[in-house]
Amino acid sequence: MKLQDYKTPFLLALSLLTRIPAGSFTEITDKDSGKSALLYPLVGLIIGAIIYLPVLLFPNAPSLVLAAIIVTIWAIITGGLHLDGLTDSADGWLGGLGDQERTLKIMKDPVVGAAGAIALVCFLLLKFVSVTALIESDLAWLIMVAPLLGRTMILLTFKTTPYANKQGMANTVVENLPENTSWAVLIAGAVIGFFVSFWGVLLVLIGFYFLRRLMLKRLGGCTGDTVGATVEISEMLFMLGAVLVV
Repeated sequence: MKLQDYKTPFLLALSLLTRIPAGSFTEITDKDSGKSALLYPLVGLIIGAIIYLPVLLFPNAPSLVLAAIIVTIWAIITGGLHLDGLTDSADGWLGGLGDQERTLKIMKDPVVGAAGAIALVCFLLLKFVSVTALIESDLAWLIMVAPLLGRTMILLTFKTTPYANKQGMANTVVENLPENTSWAVLIAGAVIGFFVSFWGVLLVLIGFYFLRRLMLKRLGGCTGDTVGATVEISEMLFMLGAVLVV
């Protein structure tokens, strides 16, 4: 394995998951798309390092102010990509009334409904409170780990859950995931997570179990929106678990 072989996949992952300029791509192969998923956790760690900067730069700032800055930067650097998936999933789940086609149609609608708006407000409130609690508990460094685990959950979703839309861009990623390497990345992510916060990762895995069941029951698999929702919910559950059991 040559590091040069992962340059394009890394830039592809960076451009997909963040608003960080990653340059232009002359040619992207299906293998590059598959390899890019292996680097999602690394991109998550980069996001984590960036959102942790306010804690280092303003160590004496009030925790509420720091938390507000961190959550804002978090949303800006990701372009609200996964938050959009969260709101679309909430709208689809409530408005779909158990019907797969209706649920998918609602999730594709760019207009945010009442369920999506309520879910977004509640989620951001929980995220803000969790970040505040981590700062006040001298566990602010765990903020860096949350995005890493969140992006690792994308890989876990792709490995364990069929993709509902066979024509989607993510389906190319799923079909070209390097088998052995992807499991190695998942195991490494789990080890890191359990080492820094056993209860945080345990809560994430419990949450994923139920999210996956919902995806399979309602949609027959995952979609880009439900993967985005999984990222956001996993990040929040990790931080909640870390602060609830200190």
